[in-house]
Amino acid sequence: MAGHFAAKRLSKELSKIRSSLPPGIELVSADNFEEWLLDIRVLDNNPLYQNETYRLKFRFASSYPIEPPEVVFVKLPDRPIPIHPHIYSNGIICLDLLGQQGWSPVQNVESVCMSLQSMLTGNSKNERPPGDEEFVRGNRLRPKDIEFYYHDNDV
Repeated sequence: MAGHFAAKRLSKELSKIRSSLPPGIELVSADNFEEWLLDIRVLDNNPLYQNETYRLKFRFASSYPIEPPEVVFVKLPDRPIPIHPHIYSNGIICLDLLGQQGWSPVQNVESVCMSLQSMLTGNSKNERPPGDEEFVRGNRLRPKDIEFYYHDNDV
């Protein structure tokens, strides 16, 4: 259940989203302040994602926007999970922006969608993350509880 601050923030975000969203992002449903569905499309000519639309599910904790939302791709008959080196076949996304370390309360639903669009736009590898099958088979954690290792952590 969204806390007062989260509900207030999400109410503002929803008003803005309903009035205008960047191209390639569409609100599907936002019946409450716990879970929203949005569709995104890649707008450039990346052949990996041409003519595809992807469904994102956002889940908000009562501490949003202090804590990041839980964001995953959802597989539907007409909405595949994009093949990308940072997207597992179960829809879990490995992106520092969605983790505790990379998240900032300045971010919002729209900026997350735009970041994911950009991540897809820049991809040229038609592959899943290393260890995808084992990860999908063995993972019991919620996406926000997974501690991904980011290669740029070495720097």
